Amino acid sequence: MAESHPERATEAFFGRRRGKRLRPNQSEALGSVLPQLKINLQEKAPENLGVLFRDPVERFWLEIGFGGGEHLLAHLERRPDTGFIGVEPFVNGMAKLLTALGERVPGNLRLYDDDATQLLDWLPDACLDGIDLFYPDPWPKKRHWKRRFVNQTNLDRFARVLKPGGTFRFASDIDTYVNWTLIHCRDHGAFEWIADSADSWRKPYENWPGTRYEAKALREGRTPAYLTFVRRPDR
Repeated sequence: MAESHPERATEAFFGRRRGKRLRPNQSEALGSVLPQLKINLQEKAPENLGVLFRDPVERFWLEIGFGGGEHLLAHLERRPDTGFIGVEPFVNGMAKLLTALGERVPGNLRLYDDDATQLLDWLPDACLDGIDLFYPDPWPKKRHWKRRFVNQTNLDRFARVLKPGGTFRFASDIDTYVNWTLIHCRDHGAFEWIADSADSWRKPYENWPGTRYEAKALREGRTPAYLTFVRRPDR
């Protein structure tokens, strides 16, 4: 793993916590469904993440900042052998996903509604097969770049919890953040960018359902980028 950097151990990488007033069914879902799925960081992290899930699963995937949950929801049924952990501190996004679940509480899903760095620090070493970070807040003003989620300290966190050969996927429509991520992963050393052609970064991931953020970017004429990095086994 790359040496640690003198950045803050935790920081608010997300913006506001609430948006519009929740509808009654959304508030009800937050009160009744979220407690069933929320990971309790006051408990000791298990060595085998499988005990966190009601259904038997073979691999474990973390999505940080799932927004309205479009990607997460699309893959819960498509990949029943995968235990998904979704993190979203924005209350309205969490409420949207919970409402979309309806009466169904998937046995291969767990959630966390606060700072993702807290969850990353709680997880055991080399426990995840993949981490997804799709359309994170780009913090476009230069003075706010320190709040971008991709930094050397968080890449240290990713490198610790990913299994050797595990995957880190990053999607964004902000070219400066795409370049930022490529440079930070290159400089970190534990991640190798996987690109099989010159324009592979333009190709959405397999079974990609799209997201509302992506739809907005396309409407406004911005080109999304889809990056895939592999955790080097020798770092």
